[in-house]
This record gives sequence, structure tokens and C-alpha cells, in this order.
Amino acid sequence: MPDHPEGCSLSLFQLLEGDPVATVVIDAEHRIVHWNRACAALTGLAAIDMVGTRDQWRAFYADSRPILADLLVDGASGERIAQLYGGRSRPSESIEGAYEAEDFFPQFGSSGRWLFFTAAAIHDAEGRVVGAIETLQDVTERRRAEAALRDSEACLAQIVDGSSVAMLVINAEHRVTHWNRACEVLTGRLARELIGSDQHWEAFYPTRRPIMADLVVDGASEAAVDRLYHGRYRPSALLPGAYEAEDFFPHFGDGGRWLFFTASPLLSPAGEVVGAIETLQDVTERRRAEDALRDSEERYRKLSLTDPLTGLFNSRHLRDKLHQEVERAGRYHRPLCLLLLDCDHFKRINDSYGHLEGDKVLQALALAINRCLRRSDSAFRHGGEEFIVLMPEAGAEAGRVLGERLRACFAAEAVESANGEAIRCTVSIGVAEYRAGDDEHMLIRRADEACYRAKGLGRNRVVVAGSDD
Repeated sequence: MPDHPEGCSLSLFQLLEGDPVATVVIDAEHRIVHWNRACAALTGLAAIDMVGTRDQWRAFYADSRPILADLLVDGASGERIAQLYGGRSRPSESIEGAYEAEDFFPQFGSSGRWLFFTAAAIHDAEGRVVGAIETLQDVTERRRAEAALRDSEACLAQIVDGSSVAMLVINAEHRVTHWNRACEVLTGRLARELIGSDQHWEAFYPTRRPIMADLVVDGASEAAVDRLYHGRYRPSALLPGAYEAEDFFPHFGDGGRWLFFTASPLLSPAGEVVGAIETLQDVTERRRAEDALRDSEERYRKLSLTDPLTGLFNSRHLRDKLHQEVERAGRYHRPLCLLLLDCDHFKRINDSYGHLEGDKVLQALALAINRCLRRSDSAFRHGGEEFIVLMPEAGAEAGRVLGERLRACFAAEAVESANGEAIRCTVSIGVAEYRAGDDEHMLIRRADEACYRAKGLGRNRVVVAGSDD
């Protein structure tokens, strides 16, 4: 058994020999007194070649220099230790007077190894330093894993920052950790202003409120999400716990912008939410195109139902509407009234003033009709100078009253011709009330017959079908 510092028992050295942690012990003269099997395996130097020598440096350095245990035997100051280890050492937090360090040793293995080592002085009963013990642990894999993680995080940061999609990341404390360049361009807020803060809401809202990522971090219920984004969000079909939404942000740019945004949780290996990532896309142009398409479709729909000269509904729409109203009146036994209007002596106006002036008269009649209608009524150009008014929930008397008002209104109108002459025209009106068993043609025919009687009675009058005139 090799010599050992005074005060160190044989059983202690037996324990050290069996310790899986590489351990070297030196005495007060810096001679190696113990070099356990784990140390021999780590360094590649056998105990038989090392014990009794002062060559401990050979295992770690190309040239002679003290190891950490040597410095503690010499009572070196913390400054001296820091000088030799380039700021990679520190006093031990668990052992008074001990030091620990982590350094790279290029001569270990094929490409060097990282070692974490601690050294503590050994004292005798009177407190004198009689040696030092140093333990060494190979932490290369840990360092490589940390370096790989740093590289991965750096790569991820580059991916996030280089993405053309606006992207932000917040941590569990709702503080911004990433705010990429695209997000700067979209919001007008710089990353350096927001990273580390919880003020990201300022980029989107005039007053403080959570963004979607905040709700995801808090594990907000769908009801809570609905309160803020009612009708404008949906749970993600791809990621559990994620949401997507589309909303209008009035203070973005000129006139506001529409944004489509998604927020997904970031999970730890244990499955705990440690943050959230939110992506944002400006979909304003798409929304404007959709709105323009809807407007265009609505315009075309109206054009397909509207008479281009008068702006009233056309005869095509009359067929559909009249069928619906007759069917409803028959099924539910509700009143329905139909007025048929015909301009008096309209051919004479066309012959005297021309068709353009005649068209002006028809337009004036359409305006008079619109002014007199109830909200529930609808008016149609039936063809030529004939017009029809449908009055749901109205009987013959209500139809007669409306007809008289309309007749008087139009008779008071004067259309100015191209040469400045006032053109006046009147209208004859036939009124027919729906009778059980009527179809559309029967109802129109009775109104037409009443209108014909009105013309026979001198025109510019209203006649109710079935009355004594």
C-alpha cells in the first residue's frame, strides 16, 4: 500500500480506490499518494507509474504546471487560481476552502475532453494542510449536448427571424422572447423595444388586453377565447391547444388591416406549457377581393332582378315573387292585394315627344310608385308601360287607398321635355284581392280587367275588381 498523508486512514483509501469518480490525492510535498482506478481509466496513466511522483501535471498538460490540488496545498489565493484557469474556476459552494473548475483538455482522447474538477485541502488534527484531494468528472457529453442545444436554439432563432411570416414568441411569464423581422415590418414595432417585456399588446390594441398567445399560455378555456374573438376564431385542426382567428385591426396602416393569426403552445419535455408562438399574416387584400366579389355578385344579382330603365323589379322576379306570395296567402289564409298600373295615352307621348321622353315619363312613374309603397310592398315593371304592385297582408280597400295616393302623386308630376315643355301623364289602376283558389295568372287577369274598366271610365282612376266601380 502506498504512503498516504498523516491522518488519512487505510479504510478511507480503500473507499477512494473503489470510487467510480476519478480521484487523485497529493501530500504536502506535492507527491501523489493515491491515484485510483477511475483516475487511471480517465487519464490512461496507471497508478504504479504515478504514485510517489510529482508528475500529476502529465495527465492534463503538455508542460509542467500545477493542477488545482497543487494550488490548494500551496495555499494559492483565489486571484492566482482564477489567473491559471482564465475565469473558469470558482469557490465551492458546498465545501469551505475548496475550489471547482471546468476546462477543456485537448490531449484526452481523439479530440479532447471536458472535465469538471474539484479540489479540497486535507488538514491534520492541528489544522495544518497536509495534502489535497482532487476529483475529476468527464462532462464532455454534457458540454456537447449544451453546445448542440445552443446551436439548435441559434438555428431556430435564425429560422424564426428569417421567416417571411410575422412571428412572435412569449414565455410562461408572458414576456417576449422572439419578435422577428417580419413582425417588425407588420407592426411597426422593433424587436429591441419588446423583447424581454410584456408590452406586446401595444402592437395590436389601444388598451391593454391579452393577445391570442397570452390566452394559450394561460390555458384559457374556449369560452374565454370566445369572449374576445366571438365568431372570428376556431380551434386549430392541426395542433391541440392551439387556436386560429381572423380579425380587423383598425390602427394598422392606412385604414386598418385584416390579420389571420394562429397561436400554439410551447411544451417542455414534461408536457408543461412554457410559452406560446403566434404567427400573423396580413390578409387584407384577400378580404378586399372577397368583399369586392360579394359586392359584384350582389350587383349582378340585383341587375338580374331589376329593370334597367326604372330600377323597379323586372317581370322575371315578379314571376318568382308572385308565386311565393300567392302560395303563402293560400296556405295560411292571409290577405294579398295586387295593383296593375297602365300609363294613359302613353303611345301618344312616344309619338309626340319620342321614346327618350317616354322613358322619362316611365321613370317618373317608378319614382312615384316608390314614394307611395309601404315597407312590405314591392313594385315591378310588368312590360312596356305596365307596372304591378304586390301588397302582402293587405285587402282590396288597402289596395284602393294606395292606388288613389299613387294616382294623385303621379298626376301631379310634370316631366320636362328636351325643348322645355312640361309633359304630364296619368295612370289607370286595377286592384285585385286574392281569392281562395286563385293562381298567379287569375290574380293578374282580374287586376288587368279592373284596369281596363278604369280606362273605359275615362282613365286616371282606380277600379277594384268585383266592385261596382
